[in-house]
Amino acid sequence: MAVCEIKFFSEALQKATSATVILPEKNLTAPFATFYLLHGLSDDQSIWQRRTSIERYVADLPLIVVMPDGGRGFYCDAVEGMKWETALVHDLVNYIDTLFQTNATREGRCIGGLSMGGYGAAKLALKYPHLFSSAVSHSGAVAFAHTPLPDDPANTFATEFRRIIGDSPVGGENDCFALAENLKPSQRPHLRIDCGVDDFLIDYNRAFHAHLEAIGYPHEYEEFPGAHTWDYWDIHVQEAIAFHARNLGLTAKA
Repeated sequence: MAVCEIKFFSEALQKATSATVILPEKNLTAPFATFYLLHGLSDDQSIWQRRTSIERYVADLPLIVVMPDGGRGFYCDAVEGMKWETALVHDLVNYIDTLFQTNATREGRCIGGLSMGGYGAAKLALKYPHLFSSAVSHSGAVAFAHTPLPDDPANTFATEFRRIIGDSPVGGENDCFALAENLKPSQRPHLRIDCGVDDFLIDYNRAFHAHLEAIGYPHEYEEFPGAHTWDYWDIHVQEAIAFHARNLGLTAKA
């Protein structure tokens, strides 16, 4: 495997940003599918490679893994702040498709992530179904923008998040519940959601699962032992890779 870090200027962010990229073995045949793998709130583009065996898990697949820096922006275009959503779906996707031998179609892209990145993966796939064929959320903050923020100046998270999604996010362009409900069945990306039973986000994941069932959106949902930890994500990203490989029609090298 080859691993590189690309640093490029993002028009959306109006600054330089970066992404870590895992490239397939040289004896695999291009064009390659692309897996955008998103980090959580407190991390950066290096964390999946540092805390899991992601490089080993994709070694036999014709798959490029792109792990971008998403700041603390929940992969949204902030009401007050930076445009992390546009930076990914426009600047980064176009840059990757220009730089590498990708299958630059919906059928050649998938997305996933954990926590903040789990929310980001689900939201971006639901909002841009023409870009992503499948999405996986691990321990996702899937109710972000679906749950009203407390009006408490002392709550630093609420103050930070309000700058991103505004005062009335429910039902809007960053609400996964609303995005899923508003998609036509023919547009729906394949979704997989998992969460540990001891995770502090489990109730939000159960609520999103129930909502998808209520609107007739086919998806995979599983709960496993575990909490909001890298031990959990290192195990279950392997299932995500298998899910994406099935949906993208990828076959591992013999």
